[in-house]
Amino acid sequence: MKRYGIVLGAGMGTRMKSEVPKVLHEVMGRAMIEHAVDALDAVGVEKTVVVTGHKAELVELCLGTRVMYARQMEQLGTAHAVKMAEYLLMDLEGTTVITYGDVPLLTSDTLEKLFIHHEKTGAGLTMLTAKTDDPTGYGRIIRNDFGKIIRIVEQKDASLDQLLIKEINSGVACYNNKMLFKALQKVKPNNQQQEYYLTDVVEIMASMGQKIEGLICDDFEETLGVNDRIQLADANRFMRTRINQKHMENGATLVDSATTYIEADVTIGTDVVIEPNVYLKGNTTIEKGTTIGSGSHLLNATIGVGTYVQASYIANSKIGAHAMIGPFAHIREGAVIGDKTRVGNFVEIKKSTLEDGVKSGHLAYIGDAEIGARTNVSCGVITANYDGKNKFKTIVGADVMIGSNVNLVAPVEVGDGAYIAAGSTVTKNVPTDALAIARSKQENKPGYAKKL
Repeated sequence: MKRYGIVLGAGMGTRMKSEVPKVLHEVMGRAMIEHAVDALDAVGVEKTVVVTGHKAELVELCLGTRVMYARQMEQLGTAHAVKMAEYLLMDLEGTTVITYGDVPLLTSDTLEKLFIHHEKTGAGLTMLTAKTDDPTGYGRIIRNDFGKIIRIVEQKDASLDQLLIKEINSGVACYNNKMLFKALQKVKPNNQQQEYYLTDVVEIMASMGQKIEGLICDDFEETLGVNDRIQLADANRFMRTRINQKHMENGATLVDSATTYIEADVTIGTDVVIEPNVYLKGNTTIEKGTTIGSGSHLLNATIGVGTYVQASYIANSKIGAHAMIGPFAHIREGAVIGDKTRVGNFVEIKKSTLEDGVKSGHLAYIGDAEIGARTNVSCGVITANYDGKNKFKTIVGADVMIGSNVNLVAPVEVGDGAYIAAGSTVTKNVPTDALAIARSKQENKPGYAKKL
């Protein structure tokens, strides 16, 4: 049976108090609505329709062409939102699941169970429910004496007895696709909010002779919606725990998982050790046997086998195998660092390539440069790459010794095996195996300091 999905993401999210649409707020590095779409992709949904409304263009820019869109121009309730997808799905045979862009913790495993239960029972509607000791804010599941679901009552419309019910409506459900859109035609705004409730479809479909089923979610946390910053923090905490557990199960050591932050798209190999207070973001990849030391922050970084990163910031860059990075190194925007390199404390590298075996131990700036294999970059070296208008390149060959406090004024090239004396300001190319000295002759004036 073919599967389809509708993700509701049109709401303003006023309680977030934000210019950013609610569904674009991030949970561990991905917008909430991306998590919702990812889960649908993982269960083989053939067509996904995202219903947008508030700042629709931003939501659509985030998701791109991976889904179809239907816009809800007026916020008239959840049933009205689903009807916006009618022209895209109404004539299709199959099962449609409805999820929400602000429910980021729902897993593909749970969605697969929901689809299977719905398909096996031949139901017209299968609801995902959950049980919680504090059901405040949720619609309550009303069952008859035989345990069958007969309707849902929203909290604002519930009686005192109904408010005591612990089983709640997650809002997620599978529907016979054609019956869903037929039932939506009969929904009326007969409630305090004067809105078209999707929950009314339960009674309507039952009256149409459709079988109503329910599947209780194993983990209540999966059904949590995010409506404010406090709930967003909770969702991040739950997702962080889930991600960290996955990496530990796959062979990584997290010394203190409570202070380790790993976003959803990070890849980690086996026998990686991650020390406390580490943040791994974006499309970061850490290969096996690597140690990421305390205080490190990595964004879209690739770290090679057996490398040690200590208390450093690495962004949009690639580090080779068996390198030593930090402490307090800053590697950014397009840096490529080779195998067995050493980048020490307070070294900043930007848009540069360091070949295998390069050493830059401390207090250097390397920007827009190519540094050849086994070259030594001493303390205080600067590639002066910017003249106030344009950036220029520095090219240094292999096996070069660059002394302390050297300025390489780009554009400039240094040949293989050259030696640049400490304190030099190099403005001309240095030939292979040459010694370059570019500093003024020292002159001592006896007794002159007293006059000053």
